[in-house]
Amino acid sequence: MDRFFVKERNIDISNNELKIVGEDVKHILKVLRYGIGDKIEVCDSNNREYICSIKNIDKDNILLSIDKEVNINRESSINIKLYQGLPKSTKMEIILQKLTECGVREIVLVDTARSVVNLDEKKSGKKFERWERIVYEASKQSKRGKIPNLRGVLSFNDALKDMSNNDFNISPFEAERSLGIKEVLRSEKIKTLADEKKEINIGIFIGPEGGFSDTENELIKSEGIYSVSMGPRIFRTETASIVATSIVLYELGDIGGI
Repeated sequence: MDRFFVKERNIDISNNELKIVGEDVKHILKVLRYGIGDKIEVCDSNNREYICSIKNIDKDNILLSIDKEVNINRESSINIKLYQGLPKSTKMEIILQKLTECGVREIVLVDTARSVVNLDEKKSGKKFERWERIVYEASKQSKRGKIPNLRGVLSFNDALKDMSNNDFNISPFEAERSLGIKEVLRSEKIKTLADEKKEINIGIFIGPEGGFSDTENELIKSEGIYSVSMGPRIFRTETASIVATSIVLYELGDIGGI
């Protein structure tokens, strides 16, 4: 069943109805070719989900009757905030799509020393609109209960300050040889933290093409962020973000269960 998101203001529980507006109207009618009586899965972006039937169709909106509310929580208690050094736009699109599928809660774009992309004010608005749409479509496809937040662009130093609000942070670095990501995640400190807290906030800082500079990596470590190795091979930036996220979610019990 196809899933769509609506704002809470478009849900009328008293009348057992909700309304879909915007770009999704065209997709439902022109692409999926749904009609009166067809069923759709709708989420309010706050983990409340509804099975609905199309009741009325207008060119600007679709009115649905709520058949039943379902309780299928697909969101993780492991809140990952992925800090991504700005890559080229094609790679950015892959990162946004796949991280949304993995379950990341927030994606923060960061301008680092080796970032090759410079988002000027005129272009950034359109790019962010496109990127937010990619996150939205990936949220529908993967049946997320919440749409990940996309934020930035932060300076490197501002990103470090932002990371201080997390419970702990890791930063994969290709030249790291003293500490592995598995060693950190399996440590008693992290296991205890994950067991004790209802929700745990984890930051993952990924460098752009070319990775972090040595100076940046030293600053990262000076802030108490774990600089970690992910193994003997070097990942591209878009691969590193997906692999690091998957490892964290697996080790802390989100991926691989039922």
